[in-house]
Amino acid sequence: MRGALGPFAAAWGAAGLCALLAYAIVRLSFVVAAGWEEAWQPRHAVVAVVNAVFMAWSEGYRGFQQRFSPRSAARVKWLRHHATPLRAVLAPLFVMGYFDAPRRRLLGVYGLTLGIVVAIVVIHALAQPWRAVLDIGVVLGLGWGLASFLIALRSAFGAPGYPVSPETSRFGTDESTKPR
Repeated sequence: MRGALGPFAAAWGAAGLCALLAYAIVRLSFVVAAGWEEAWQPRHAVVAVVNAVFMAWSEGYRGFQQRFSPRSAARVKWLRHHATPLRAVLAPLFVMGYFDAPRRRLLGVYGLTLGIVVAIVVIHALAQPWRAVLDIGVVLGLGWGLASFLIALRSAFGAPGYPVSPETSRFGTDESTKPR
């Protein structure tokens, strides 16, 4: 059973993260579709385009492709060989960096989560078509994020070495080089 724990945890972590991103994309796509039923003015279109470009660059490229996706893929690969029962059960949270990470990373993850929750509350309070105007960019960024995570996973598992640290220690050392 111990030998199967690692592959299970890695698969559950990757699938859980993909499912979370896909769920958010689908759910927000319905909000965007509902926004198309409203009358749009030129200002709505301008803000939608600017927001989409900004979110593609900041959330999709900088946030996901350059930071989150490579690190999360490295954590999936690391988890395959270092699974514990707790990490296996909470694998999607482990992959996203919610525990067993350096203090700085934990502060960043929890701070970002708080910021996302606040943004969700604020945007949810907006009337259509403004919700759709803003959620178009979020859907674009999340879609980019899901694609970049899948590509990073392929890179992580496609070669023996993967140059990205999984940042797995709360105490500042990288456990990826420690034998188990």
